[in-house]
Amino acid sequence: MLRIIDLRGAALDADAIRAALPRPESDPGSVLGAAAELIEDVRVRGEQALLEQADRFDGGRPPAVRVPVEQIVEAEQALPTDIRAALEVVIERVRAASRAQLSEPATTVLGDGARVLQRWLPVNRVGLYVPGGRAVYPSSVVMNAVPAQAAGVRGLAIASPAQRAFGGRVHPLILGAAGVLGVHEVYAMGGAGAVGAFAHGVPGIGLQPVDVVTGPGNVFVAAAKRAVAGLVGIDSEAGPTEILVVADGAADPRFVAADLISQAEHDELAAAVLVTDSERLAREVVAQVEQRAATTFHAERVRTSLTAPQSGVLIVDDLDAAVAVSNAYAPEHLEVQVVDPWPVVTRLTEAGAVFVGPGSPVSLGDYAAGSNHVLPTGGTARFSAGLSVRPFLRQQQIVDYDLDALAEARPHVRSLSDAEGLPAHGDAVDVRFA
Repeated sequence: MLRIIDLRGAALDADAIRAALPRPESDPGSVLGAAAELIEDVRVRGEQALLEQADRFDGGRPPAVRVPVEQIVEAEQALPTDIRAALEVVIERVRAASRAQLSEPATTVLGDGARVLQRWLPVNRVGLYVPGGRAVYPSSVVMNAVPAQAAGVRGLAIASPAQRAFGGRVHPLILGAAGVLGVHEVYAMGGAGAVGAFAHGVPGIGLQPVDVVTGPGNVFVAAAKRAVAGLVGIDSEAGPTEILVVADGAADPRFVAADLISQAEHDELAAAVLVTDSERLAREVVAQVEQRAATTFHAERVRTSLTAPQSGVLIVDDLDAAVAVSNAYAPEHLEVQVVDPWPVVTRLTEAGAVFVGPGSPVSLGDYAAGSNHVLPTGGTARFSAGLSVRPFLRQQQIVDYDLDALAEARPHVRSLSDAEGLPAHGDAVDVRFA
């Protein structure tokens, strides 16, 4: 099932690694035009466009786009005891980790009477997208909403696609999770139209425009976020999920195989990769994958993912080569299963999230580790980060100089404003000393 690629003795430059592990064709740019049309339709026709798009792309026309508050309350009350308990634990852990990301206000004193204050302010309203295609994701409600709440955002709205199994309504587990978090503004809308509705607002259903849109989704959601960026803030353009495991001969092949399968069950386009310096481990993992994938719940989906070009087992010369491969690939999820992990972990700088040792599978991070599972994909971990409080905050600088401190800076302002051909800038300082 999983192909083995022997890279021992090969030059491991970025081109060679990309050739060995091509990512699936899921570029948001390829559907940007179609996404923009759907967004424009929502901007112009509002609720009617959302209803038609739900009927066309999602689970059928919902009774109403905006979910009545009483349905959210009922869904929360109907949550099974074990699901509610799990949600409460996950919320507590993600909230603790999110609060640790907050920055304290800081003051920089540059001289007598000269200081610059730095503070972080929450945006007013956010739109949180929770996907609902091949699976239901109450955990994504938590991962979106908790950092926003920790940042101090007051207005939270959730969008999730209509579900055919529930008469065009939002999945009750999504509604229940929203209720547990105290979020009572939920909309049955999905895809590019939902992102457009968040960005432009839909007055007819009481949806006011938001300041930031976050959350994972399919290629149309990613394209829509690209289309509205600038009108609103966005977190990232999340694509198909990815796992890369760096392992040596001491790793347990059962653990590695189970972790690869866990991510492959998300999507046929998911990437599952093992990089190891042990040929024995490579072959044992492939055998374990064959055995386990045949009996897993989403066996066909897993087989498609694991036999696709984006998945495979790479055998390299040593752990240094494994580090080079991983950093060049920049995976969304990175597991390190080696005898002495931390010297390796310190060099693994290009990844959305890193999971260390046999007790830290990626599925823990998907639910209950306290980390956020909305992570950069497609190699974007080189320049972007997982969802945190940051997209929901704005840094603001406050400049506080008295006239004596301004006098000290005055000649420098004069020199630079004259040099740039903007003498009125210098005049605005000089007038204070006339």
